[in-house]
Amino acid sequence: MIDHAHDLESVRAATERLLTEVGALDNASAAEPSRLPGWSRGHVLAHIARNADALVNVLEGRPMYADAHVRDADIERDAPRPLDVQLADLRESGVRFQEAGAAPADWSRTVQLRNGVVDAAARVPFRRWVEVELHHVDLGIGYELEDLSEEFTEREIEFLAERFDGHPDVPPTRLTDASRAWSTGRKADGPEVTVTGAPADLLGWLAGRRAGSGLTVDGGTLPPLPPL
Repeated sequence: MIDHAHDLESVRAATERLLTEVGALDNASAAEPSRLPGWSRGHVLAHIARNADALVNVLEGRPMYADAHVRDADIERDAPRPLDVQLADLRESGVRFQEAGAAPADWSRTVQLRNGVVDAAARVPFRRWVEVELHHVDLGIGYELEDLSEEFTEREIEFLAERFDGHPDVPPTRLTDASRAWSTGRKADGPEVTVTGAPADLLGWLAGRRAGSGLTVDGGTLPPLPPL
């Protein structure tokens, strides 16, 4: 069972870490390229803030974004802001998300996200946790996949493995860090390939943050993954 209250607290703690580390930047470094192609650090910060508001919309029964154009335009608009404005927006949007999460609600209900994706309301705090943690890494300011908690890493590997489970373009694949294992890809009696590596490397590959050079593959080559 998903513990949404626990995940809300994890979001709060992750947001505080983000604010502390981003607060050590200056305007020039905030405008430098992030690890995401075509995005500055300002783009990443703007996206994190706007995602908080988008998930408030989800929790309160509104469309996540008006449309893809509005989402992208908002990020482009907010990306070049001075660092103090970015920080205030991150903090205030994070508070709005926490307040929406604290409101009495039926956490077993189904909610709709982008592109027709549906999920349990109880998983929305975890989805926000993912946004904060992975985009913190994307900033390229010293916070790495290896710095993520064991709980978060294991849950996100499981979440992404489930996302690709049954995908026709992904061969039947077993993932393992030598102590735990997950399966993904097309349905089959057994895996075609087994991918082994450290949890951070598995997560990095599944999340599109690493090419997989730290992984070993038995039974074939490292499968290409569809975009998230």
